Amino acid sequence: MPTIDMLRTHHRTAVMATIDIVQRVSTSDLERPTPCSDWNLLELMAHMTAQHRGFAAAAHGAGGDRAAWETAAVIDAVAADPAGSYAAAACELLTATAKDEALAVPFELPDFGPGAMFPFEQAIGFHFVDYVVHGWDVARTVRIPFELPDNVIDAALMIGLQVPSGDFRTSVASPFGPALDPLPDGTGLDRLLRHLGRSPTWSSPGE
Repeated sequence: MPTIDMLRTHHRTAVMATIDIVQRVSTSDLERPTPCSDWNLLELMAHMTAQHRGFAAAAHGAGGDRAAWETAAVIDAVAADPAGSYAAAACELLTATAKDEALAVPFELPDFGPGAMFPFEQAIGFHFVDYVVHGWDVARTVRIPFELPDNVIDAALMIGLQVPSGDFRTSVASPFGPALDPLPDGTGLDRLLRHLGRSPTWSSPGE
């Protein structure tokens, strides 16, 4: 497993890559379907933006405040300015997690249940893997490449493969769909995507 310092570095690289991808999203793209089958691009980006805000609150010891995680609170801002609103939330998160004081803060993550607490390393591991996958989701939706350094993909894969499979993955509450069978010649990113229920060859309906 990566050290905490390595994890923070990899996490920052992944989040910064999503900022770069979102800079290329226009308001005319927001109705596009995404690999997250229940969400169009606006809904996906609102979720991503709200999660940044929630994790930033958790880094300050206020993750139990459900208002910090509300997608409805950010969706209008994302609709009006996708790149700007997303980047602001992402930078807020990166500033919060860069502070060494955050290392000692138990992260309260209400998506895992009332009062669910996780140490910094585990919480940032969750967020890291999520944004490698969501970065790919956005890039695939707007048909542009999503590239990360091999060591970042390797670290995300190591953590992501620990996400268990099972019937719970079919629930609408599950963050990931059922795992797809691995392919022997898949890249590290392909393996991660398939394990977390994404087809690396996904394309928008009608393409």
